Amino acid sequence: MAEHTYRVLVRGRFADLTDDQRASLKQRLAGFDFLRDAGFTEEGALAYDEKLDFFSYRVILTAADKPDEAGLRRASTALDELGVDFKGLKAKVTDMDEMKINRPKRLG
Repeated sequence: MAEHTYRVLVRGRFADLTDDQRASLKQRLAGFDFLRDAGFTEEGALAYDEKLDFFSYRVILTAADKPDEAGLRRASTALDELGVDFKGLKAKVTDMDEMKINRPKRLG
């Protein structure tokens, strides 16, 4: 199977956060700009708001198969590195090589 480029969006919820974990996550938000820092990247980007309830993780992967599982592993690793618990991870995959691009029709 040929390798394709995928955009993987993983969503989930934080679970059982302690006060120290909440403080640490809120501190990370201080310099965070959603438009600049929360896009799809090869490194992966974790985004959440002040409520510390839901989060999303966006990553670009090049893989032969199972990009959803790879995206879930990458999101789990990023959350483990922060030392927080989570639940309900779900991945949505878009194959960028299979996307149809609608070009505007020329007038005249």
